[in-house]
Amino acid sequence: MSRVPLAERMRPQSLDEVIGQDAIIGEGKILTEIVKKAEPVNLIFWGPPGTGKTTLARILAREYQADFVELSAVTAHKKDVEDVVERAKTNWNLKIRTVLFVDEIHRFNKAQQDAFLPHVESGLIILIGATTENPSFEVISPLLSRSRVVIVSPLTREGIIKVLERAIKAEKADDRVSEEAINYLADLSGGDARSALGDLELALNLAEKVDRKVVETAVGQKMPLYDKTGDYHYDNISAFIKSMRGCDVDATLYYLARMVESGEDPKFIARRMVIFASEDIGLAGNGALNLAVSCFEAIERVGMPEGGIILSHVAVVLAKAKKNRDTYNGWARAQAVAHKSMGCPVPTWLRNAPTKLMKDLGFGEGQKWEAGFHLDKSYLPKEVKNEKIFQDPRQKPYDHNAK
Repeated sequence: MSRVPLAERMRPQSLDEVIGQDAIIGEGKILTEIVKKAEPVNLIFWGPPGTGKTTLARILAREYQADFVELSAVTAHKKDVEDVVERAKTNWNLKIRTVLFVDEIHRFNKAQQDAFLPHVESGLIILIGATTENPSFEVISPLLSRSRVVIVSPLTREGIIKVLERAIKAEKADDRVSEEAINYLADLSGGDARSALGDLELALNLAEKVDRKVVETAVGQKMPLYDKTGDYHYDNISAFIKSMRGCDVDATLYYLARMVESGEDPKFIARRMVIFASEDIGLAGNGALNLAVSCFEAIERVGMPEGGIILSHVAVVLAKAKKNRDTYNGWARAQAVAHKSMGCPVPTWLRNAPTKLMKDLGFGEGQKWEAGFHLDKSYLPKEVKNEKIFQDPRQKPYDHNAK
């Protein structure tokens, strides 16, 4: 039995062998074109674990005929970076390119990332970084501006199956693994090829014949890939909100289930639903806000897992409801107008007049203490009386120019 893990043995050696990255590999696609032109580019690979970021970096270095140096930002120190620079200078004199691959580059602080800049600018080092976090927030702007960000996507279920079948053939285990086991391994992978191959290798070591039951024994209970403070957290809540906004009930329930099953804080979900009820439904369903608030209070009282029933109930209602943003848009316009006119005096006829002097000066002039009384004057300061703040298409707007 080989001591080298199956995932490492199955690592693709060329772009043609890479599975599941059709958006970046192929005729006219970025990585293929970079290799064709033989002009190395600084790259930041952004994608979840097990999607082939390290593999792609190694392939590109091989295509460039470059010296490949790999660092992990988790363990690397200043001395390691200095050593790479010295190695690159030696390579430069020998007319050899140097590709520095930094895994988890987002873990380098600003000063550490700054250290790469002069060597990247001079061309001494071709930098390829890999990150699971959004580089917009985790990689410094000067480094981003000198690099191309390439999204490396999770493999589809079909892509994982291809990877598994290739490995099974390479291991001469075609008659040992059932189709049901392959499909189950793909379902458990979450788009992570390395994880799928690791699970396959363990199952092959446990039994001569691998079926679903053997896979269940080998893999056990897998936790979903989810980070409550990272991109997966924000991506899922964004998809949930947009699905409700788009009135897609199936997608709403799907993303809700993903968050709940991953251990997301149910009160966080409920808070976002309260906001959604006013922001997106507003006047189209005035009861939506009360329902969403009741949902939040019920989650506090009931807890999980039963709280999932409450979340799904209210999420479906919000998704199916008619949508109206008049109040949200009106509030945004009101804030903008108020911001630029904070110093404008309130019209005298709208001010209180508790003294005779103030009455004589016209404070409160024309006002009557009657329910629904409307004075035939603009209620806005004269400097902004032409502003149309709340625009309800169902009603004729009040004429602020009235005398």
